[in-house]
Amino acid sequence: MKPMFAGITSSLTLIAAQAALPTVDLATNAARQVVIAQGTASVYQGHPTTLLLPDGQTMFCVWTLNHGGPCGPLKRSDDGGRTWSALLPVPENWREVRNCPALYRLTDPAGVARLFVFAGQGPDGLMQSAHSEDGGQTWSPMRSLGMPCVMPLCTITPVEGGKRLLGMTSIRRPGETKDKRSNIIAQSLSADGGLTWNPWRIVLDLGSLKPCEPELVRSPDGKQLLCLLRENQERVALFMTSDDEGRTWSAAKPLPAGLHGDRHKARYAPDGRLVVCFRDTGKASPTKNHFVAWVGRYEDLRAGREGHYRVKLLHSHHGGDCGYPGLELLPDGTFVATTYIKLRPGPEKNSVVSTRFALAETDALLNGAGQAAAGK
Repeated sequence: MKPMFAGITSSLTLIAAQAALPTVDLATNAARQVVIAQGTASVYQGHPTTLLLPDGQTMFCVWTLNHGGPCGPLKRSDDGGRTWSALLPVPENWREVRNCPALYRLTDPAGVARLFVFAGQGPDGLMQSAHSEDGGQTWSPMRSLGMPCVMPLCTITPVEGGKRLLGMTSIRRPGETKDKRSNIIAQSLSADGGLTWNPWRIVLDLGSLKPCEPELVRSPDGKQLLCLLRENQERVALFMTSDDEGRTWSAAKPLPAGLHGDRHKARYAPDGRLVVCFRDTGKASPTKNHFVAWVGRYEDLRAGREGHYRVKLLHSHHGGDCGYPGLELLPDGTFVATTYIKLRPGPEKNSVVSTRFALAETDALLNGAGQAAAGK
């Protein structure tokens, strides 16, 4: 595939130098934080994702041991993420699967909903999946999907009125012999609710740039898909759009500096604004390497505008080793953002931690009201 990076590289320096958005700092507010899995001097808890069920209270969290290590740790919350169960039983072969498990509730064309965990590589080096038919009480063993990948399916969304599911991730360039860490974006379709997937179709190859970890956002009117992308070479972020349910995509364009980061996860707030959580990689960002949220509107993303403001959610005491978030919206408008992070100095390695916030709170703090609440 012909590289499509003309015009991107030349604008990256200018974008990185743009003025920073105003930032609300919640990172010192321990009352907002819940430790789901505590790291220790010998145990590294990493790369979580979360899933909120339709009841608005039941939440699952799955993660790995060590950086991109064995999958398996799984917990459930019955109160919207305030408290968490002990480790839940999972099949033994989950421990044989590695790298960044991704958790979804997917519905097939007949209306049957299942919970899924997709993970990066099994013993065969290919993407794996497991599923639950009973709302997460029991789980199948991991099985190979026969698909090479760098990451498992980072994002999945229904298309064509729910007839199929569109999943996207990053893979190595097929046949590449020189760049062993190439990253290109590929997508697949499922017609049976996520049980099986079509072979990869490459949709973005930027040559020497390395896009990865896509996140799909549907426009408020439902007519457009926008794909947020991490970029590993210049440490910026990109986006592309589709007006035909992912059949074709626009050229990739740079996102504004306030969204430069890794593994974006997006949700709409009740008032229609977008909240996007990620690991901050902005070269001139005052919150570089920490876990942050961007607040703005879909139209800001599409137009390349900076947005409204950002929120520093958690402070990383281990550089940029954080992110890979879950982001859930509770019925009362509270966001629960979950990451792996070294939360405080000391010998303990990374923990899985969530923090809670609502835009009514962060709006008030941005406007100068309730400053004392930011650190209470």
